[in-house]
Amino acid sequence: MIGKLKGLVDSYGDDHVILDVQGVGYLVHCSGRTLQALPKAGEAAALFIETFVREDMIRLYGFATLAEKSWFLLLQNVQGVGSKVALNVLSTLSPAELANAVALGDKVTVARANGVGPKVAARIVAELKDKAPGFSSVDPAVAGLAAQIEERQAPGPVADAVSALVNLGYAQLQASAAIAAALREAGEGADAAKLIRLGLKELAR
Repeated sequence: MIGKLKGLVDSYGDDHVILDVQGVGYLVHCSGRTLQALPKAGEAAALFIETFVREDMIRLYGFATLAEKSWFLLLQNVQGVGSKVALNVLSTLSPAELANAVALGDKVTVARANGVGPKVAARIVAELKDKAPGFSSVDPAVAGLAAQIEERQAPGPVADAVSALVNLGYAQLQASAAIAAALREAGEGADAAKLIRLGLKELAR
């Protein structure tokens, strides 16, 4: 079993890299993020590898980090998520972003990935929430606020402030984090306008 490959980048395809390891060219499928992080042709690179063996093919998948590899495997435990969709998710979200989205139950962020509809996104956050706690670095205050918003239990000004930031184009995760920070600074009695102002200030840092 191949666990890691180190060699020279030979060439790139739309979803893969050919890595020359002592004269043998390995075709390795990768997420868009990993492909973008690799050096140009002729330079040295290393990838963690997961090998899929089937009756009609052997396919290698490469990852820049062990965290990305772990998420690739975890995602495929979810019904409707195969290797292609898992790579699409990891092309859209970094392991840290995915971990936080799962911890917060942020279906909208997960659904940004190509080929992931609302139902699949909902299954991803529901089924993986308890399976990957070690990957999450989310602030407990943000997680609590997101849960309140999801369950429609957040105070009106807080929910309105988060909604306003989302409408301005920020992701739900970013908006919740910014308003959680604003709430800590302004106190529980702050109105929506003040929370929005402080939230935008937090996002501008």
